[in-house]
Amino acid sequence: MSEVNNEETSPTVAAGEETQSAVPETEAVDVVAVLTSDLQRLQAEYANYRKRVERDREQARDLAVAAVLTELIPVLDDLERARGHNELEGGFKAVAEQLERLAAKFGLERFGDAGVPFDPAIHEALTHTVSEDVDTITAIEILQPGYRLKDRTLRPARVAVADPV
Repeated sequence: MSEVNNEETSPTVAAGEETQSAVPETEAVDVVAVLTSDLQRLQAEYANYRKRVERDREQARDLAVAAVLTELIPVLDDLERARGHNELEGGFKAVAEQLERLAAKFGLERFGDAGVPFDPAIHEALTHTVSEDVDTITAIEILQPGYRLKDRTLRPARVAVADPV
């Protein structure tokens, strides 16, 4: 019978040990879960921080490029006037073309076409007339082209506007 008693006590002792060791395992699992969630939260915060910093850097770069290109617009206007009077020759012509290519490389776009409907978001009306040739308010002449960088207008096109009769 001593064997039977040993068998009976063994399961009880084993069950008691299981219960005692199960409590620390549950606490350990809880600690691991808390630490894992903290780590995941920190990783997500760091990823968001990196994205925000990269976005801020890109925005600062765009603002700096826009500031420089805005200052170059009068120079580009002078080059266009010189080209219109056939005064752009030789080495100066090569420098002018290189400057224009460089501005285009940084994303500067020239815009403004005669005959399009007047849009105050991209046009600045300098003169106003009335005409039978138009059905809506129309930019009939481009006095100075406009310039934009990506979706931002650096200078609106300066135009002569005609109203319908």
